[in-house]
Amino acid sequence: MGTARQKAPGMRAALVAATLGLTAVLPAATTLLIPLRAEAQQFPAFRQALAEGVAENRALSTFYRENGYEAIWTGAEDAARRTALVSALSRAAEHGLPAERYDLPGLLAAFRAVETERDRGFVEARASLTFLQYARDIHSGVLEPSSIIPDIVRELPRPDPAQLMRDFVAAEPVSFIRNLAPTAPEYARLYRAKRELEATIDQGGWGPRVQAGSLRPGESGPGVIQLRNRLIAMGFMPRVATASYDGMMQRAVQAFQVAHGIEADGIAGNATIQQINVDPEERLRSIVVAMERERWLNIPRGDRHVWVNLVDFTARIVDFDRVTFETRSVVGARATQTPEFSDMMDHMEINPDWTLPRSIIAEYWGALSSGGAGHLNLYDGAGNIVPREFVDFAAYSPNTLPYDVRQPPGPGNALGEVKFLFPNPYAIYLHDTPSRSLFGNVVRAYSHGCIRLQDPREFAYELLRPQEADPVTYYHSVQRTGRETSVYLETPIPVHLVYRTAFTSVDGTMNYRNDVYGRDARLYDALVRAGVEVGA
Repeated sequence: MGTARQKAPGMRAALVAATLGLTAVLPAATTLLIPLRAEAQQFPAFRQALAEGVAENRALSTFYRENGYEAIWTGAEDAARRTALVSALSRAAEHGLPAERYDLPGLLAAFRAVETERDRGFVEARASLTFLQYARDIHSGVLEPSSIIPDIVRELPRPDPAQLMRDFVAAEPVSFIRNLAPTAPEYARLYRAKRELEATIDQGGWGPRVQAGSLRPGESGPGVIQLRNRLIAMGFMPRVATASYDGMMQRAVQAFQVAHGIEADGIAGNATIQQINVDPEERLRSIVVAMERERWLNIPRGDRHVWVNLVDFTARIVDFDRVTFETRSVVGARATQTPEFSDMMDHMEINPDWTLPRSIIAEYWGALSSGGAGHLNLYDGAGNIVPREFVDFAAYSPNTLPYDVRQPPGPGNALGEVKFLFPNPYAIYLHDTPSRSLFGNVVRAYSHGCIRLQDPREFAYELLRPQEADPVTYYHSVQRTGRETSVYLETPIPVHLVYRTAFTSVDGTMNYRNDVYGRDARLYDALVRAGVEVGA
């Protein structure tokens, strides 16, 4: 009998041929000649090494124990899986993933270095560990966002590793790995935009910046030519030789303004010029973060759903990837930021009262304790109004007051005449507001965290349309009663509160918004620390 490092006749040649087959980064790998399963039974060192290699990963240990420690990567019949994995890893950076994390060169070198069955067992384990890491990252994100930004309270759709391995072994490898990435059309559009912008950067970018504070229709000169060239490079104008700020340029500026959340007046004012002069490298960083965010939301969106982009200050109803209703919104101020999460809207309250959160009671404490704020009432646990003169406010604080503070329904109610609820632990919902002037501002971050809608009635009509023959008449028949009334949706609708500084229109046009809360800058830094290389 030989030692553990001795091999059956022809074994070394077979292993060398097998590992060298990977050096061309496949398709040569499909001809790997690592021994067939029956022959490998003679070498329990493979199983022992594989068990050691996956010992610290409970899911992989379970998977290999269930399949009898059979190879799925290193057998001669496993070429298709190897090919699919190597191909995916070689393109990881295209998705804004940290390619170094998967160490494809090291994996290939490990295959080439196999000399014994024990070596092969460790390579098998390494391939599975690499696959699981890649699958997790591309499916549901590189980062754990809540550890970076506590207001991102989204539950990530992490796949079960053991089930992932079982499904992979039973599937066609290329299709399975390709379908790990989000299937939402937005992800595909962002991926294309990223590739196109990288090509633009490789070719020199968008050209010189506009050296002007503002430009208006009818003007000419060097600044107008710079503006024209920049708009052409960005795809907002056809390639023309005009040297004046004519109607074509005005329309191009308007299109640019729409895509960047600026009032579309066709005048290249200071805000427009600032956005025109943003470098493509900065836009690329926004796209990379947006792709990561898409991976966090790799769940069924709902054929019909509500989409609230906090930094776009809009709330939309989306049906089959098309916006069917849109209204302006006001979101949380920087000190009281709106969190990011998804939930199910199941009802609306028409003529709502407003029960003040404890954090907001503090703002009214002085008025409450001195007899002011007459629009607010105190209620005990049985729902009875408690006269304020019977309350010793000096004995309490806003957090210890044993009563609820409410504003009854009415025209001045802080929630307006309707609110839309998707019960969640953060007390966040969409609602009307009597403060209408704020909707005229470009940046609309003023609330305590909830989302105020400019057109709440129309929003309600659209939500009720599938279940009411005449949703407008129905809504107003309830509203005119003046009583708080809950109206339930026959089919609850998903609500997604998202934060996208880069997003696409259905036609693929890129849109960009300012990083109002500074979240994307922090996420980008975290991606870089994780090994993502932008523009590499």
